Amino acid sequence: MLYWLSQTLDINILSYITIRAGISFFLALFFTLFLMPKFIRWAQKTSSVQPINEWAPKRHKEKASTPTMGGIVFIFSTILASLLTIKFSNYYALGAILTLTIFTLIGFQDDFAKIRKNENLAGLKARSKLILQILSALFISSFLCIYADFNTDLYLPFLKNPIVDMGLYSIIFWILVIIATSNAVNLTDGLDGLATVPSISALTSFSIIIYITGHAKISTYLLMPNFNVGEVAIVSAALMGALTGFLWFNCHPAEVFMGDSGSLTVGAFLGYLAIISKSEVLLLLIGSIFVIETLSVILQVGSYKLRKKRVFLMAPIHHHFEMKNWAENKIIVRFWIIAILSNMIALISLKIR
Repeated sequence: MLYWLSQTLDINILSYITIRAGISFFLALFFTLFLMPKFIRWAQKTSSVQPINEWAPKRHKEKASTPTMGGIVFIFSTILASLLTIKFSNYYALGAILTLTIFTLIGFQDDFAKIRKNENLAGLKARSKLILQILSALFISSFLCIYADFNTDLYLPFLKNPIVDMGLYSIIFWILVIIATSNAVNLTDGLDGLATVPSISALTSFSIIIYITGHAKISTYLLMPNFNVGEVAIVSAALMGALTGFLWFNCHPAEVFMGDSGSLTVGAFLGYLAIISKSEVLLLLIGSIFVIETLSVILQVGSYKLRKKRVFLMAPIHHHFEMKNWAENKIIVRFWIIAILSNMIALISLKIR
């Protein structure tokens, strides 16, 4: 809408991606701050609260009355702000909206099933959820290949040229990236605000990288690939604003949880951003907290199956520190610090090619 206004009324300033990204950030922030209290009151009245896993640390029992599915609100705010600011002819921006919409629907099904049965493990069956994620990621990856005609080269950090053209195999690779990131953020979302700040940090990094990748002069100067993806930075900025608004209510002690509606969607969107910015490998650093959390689960399960011994007191690793009697706020803030520092390193690495 804003881009259309810039062309129709000849308002040149609204044609700039940076201006529209800033507007989308504050629009999504405002929408979230306005809608979330209303959602929390509704969720409390309808008992749409977070079922607590019986194996979770005892201190989590007090969170049983906390509303969940807050992700629906901040994703809706993101999409609304994006639709008001993006250029609709850009396929990559439309792909970003598709990613947000599809994975929110998957997360909602999982959250709704848990609430209805009042059981943390009563959501979508793992197999059903994985199938839905695969089909959704396949649709998004195919959209990039067929409609957006996106480049299928694989780039590595510190190298200015691609190492291989993946061709149709890129679809399989992109599916893995989207699903892995989606589930990684979902695993991390176990403490108040724990997944929120690392997500905002990762979105900030990807917004910068995507803007650079979509800018012919800057990408050439930094020896980075150049594609017409800059418009997606507007959607990314909107999600940053929405998550900032959500953090207002999600910081410890949380008034609302994002639920799978939010965590699965944010993760899938980060995977999408990594793909279109050709930063799939750099995602390991940008999403370091998500990687650490996922690896802790893999190590725990693998060790127990092979050796009948546990590596951690409990997995994911944030529960390990809870079992060691760390204060919840201490765990959260320290994980935030790691996330911010790793994203600073990732951005510094862009100049080293």
